[in-house]
Amino acid sequence: MESVLAVIKPTDTQKKVFLGTVQAFISTLQTKLHDAQVILGGSGAKDTWLNPTHDADIFVIYDYKKYAEKSAQLSDLLEPVLKKAFPKAVITRLHGSRDYFQLAVESITFEVVPILKISKAAEAKNITDISPLHSAWVNVKAKNLKDEIRLAKQFAKAADLYGAESYIAGFSGYVLEIVVVHYGSFVKLLEGATTWKEPHIIDVEKYYPRKMALFELNQSKLQSPLIVIDPVDKSRNAAAALGKEKFSLFKARAKAYLKKPSSDFFIVKQLNFDSLSAETKRAKHHLVFAVIEPLAGKKDVVGSKLLKVFEQIESSLSPFEIHRKGWEWVAPHAVLYFVVKKKELHPHFIREGPPITMVEFAAEFKKRNRDTFVKEGTLFARVPYEVRDLGIATKRVFASAYVADRVKRVIDLRFS
Repeated sequence: MESVLAVIKPTDTQKKVFLGTVQAFISTLQTKLHDAQVILGGSGAKDTWLNPTHDADIFVIYDYKKYAEKSAQLSDLLEPVLKKAFPKAVITRLHGSRDYFQLAVESITFEVVPILKISKAAEAKNITDISPLHSAWVNVKAKNLKDEIRLAKQFAKAADLYGAESYIAGFSGYVLEIVVVHYGSFVKLLEGATTWKEPHIIDVEKYYPRKMALFELNQSKLQSPLIVIDPVDKSRNAAAALGKEKFSLFKARAKAYLKKPSSDFFIVKQLNFDSLSAETKRAKHHLVFAVIEPLAGKKDVVGSKLLKVFEQIESSLSPFEIHRKGWEWVAPHAVLYFVVKKKELHPHFIREGPPITMVEFAAEFKKRNRDTFVKEGTLFARVPYEVRDLGIATKRVFASAYVADRVKRVIDLRFS
């Protein structure tokens, strides 16, 4: 653990440089604001960030009494102030539940979010208003668990489980902070995760007796396999974005780590053609590897488009028997790969039809399929593949209008 922390935990010097840059940003913006307070939020405020970090969340807090009825206008109020404070910066307005802003200063990307000052979650006009309450809770409850949280975050990142964005459907940083507090350490979290069964409920503040949360919460908030009651808002499932695939993978990775602990579980491995190709050849499989330049836009929207492209390609290549697949998006490019067992398909595949006793449906099936036969009372058809070659099938799907509409361009497409 110490060797991992030596890499992922910011040193005192790194903290000093980061916080110095952040404070200078806050001071510059604060001088242009007369009725709002600027503070650091997110993992920076909680001291749970990982090394290296290149971004910071900044909250601009407006007085509740004065602006509660103008919640929808906060972004419009903040935008000209930001432009006046940082006239040379490129400021991007991003759409969200309440619009926020992104700009780079020094070597840090700042996301500036306007919020209302509240003292309890029930006062929030927007989900972002609650963020400072999250930071305050973590700083009290996880005062002596910051490094344990860092280990959990890095563990999730290395397994591609980190992030609550829709295209990731993984664990948010806040959810990992809560579950570490709940279990008391990183290792105890992993031990607990191996016993999770859907739906597993974590209610660290014990708002609900036993599993009563399943009856108290809105059904729309109970679709995730893990229910984590937000400790500052008992009506909210903080893990609502978590998908079943990432839930199962976290359990599997936890079990594997506990069986044989290794620092390898914390290493984020970058996808590259050479390493994947060598691995593929050893298994006598075949590799499809692509580098894509995404469209410009909000991260969650662009990521969702990349996910749809990945799923479309997966569907097209499924007849070649996909053994392994994956993708990652590390700006400015995304990498997709598929390891398949077959390079060329059999001349046809078998399509199952209706029982021959269903005369009308059987006649329609025969009409639509030329080469049919009967087996054990059921109709089947031999259907020729339109494309049998892996290379041709891959080039065709990457050149399709579906892909072209969702990415800027395909930079590199290779096979092995």
